[in-house]
Parts: sequence; structure tokens; C-alpha cells
Amino acid sequence: MQFLTLVVSFADEVPKDEDVKAGWLAFAIFIGLILAVAFLGFSLVKQLRKAQAAEDAGLYDPSDKKKPVELPVDQPSEQPPTPGA
Repeated sequence: MQFLTLVVSFADEVPKDEDVKAGWLAFAIFIGLILAVAFLGFSLVKQLRKAQAAEDAGLYDPSDKKKPVELPVDQPSEQPPTPGA
């Protein structure tokens, strides 16, 4: 039991104030990630617009157009369901 208490005491130490620093490198990485996500978003929108313009111009095969999905409709049965079945 003393060994467990010793292990928990080592793992539960609070770092000192001078050991915890955010730093400029972490801030630069954070800003870089924000810029990368923004660039990817703008690029995606641009590619989607180009694909829509090509479809509107008729560059794609019209037989490739997706047909709307039709969900099956259950027909009501003539007899009501029996309880316990």
C-alpha cells in the first residue's frame, strides 16, 4: 500500500509556474493551423464551383445524373395486426 501511495505522489505533482510556458512557437503553430484550414476551405469552395459550372455547361454525361432516391411505401394490410404476434 505504501508503494501505491509513493507512485501516486510522484504522478500527482503540480508543475511550478516557471515550468509551464505557452511560448511563441506554440502560438505560431496554432496560427499556421488556422491558416491551413482557411486555405483548404477556400480551395474546396473553388473546386465545388468549378464542378458545378462544368455540370451546368453539360460537360458530364447526362445519363450519369443521380436519380432521386425513392423510399418504399408500405401498403396498409387488410387485416389489423394481431396482438402478441
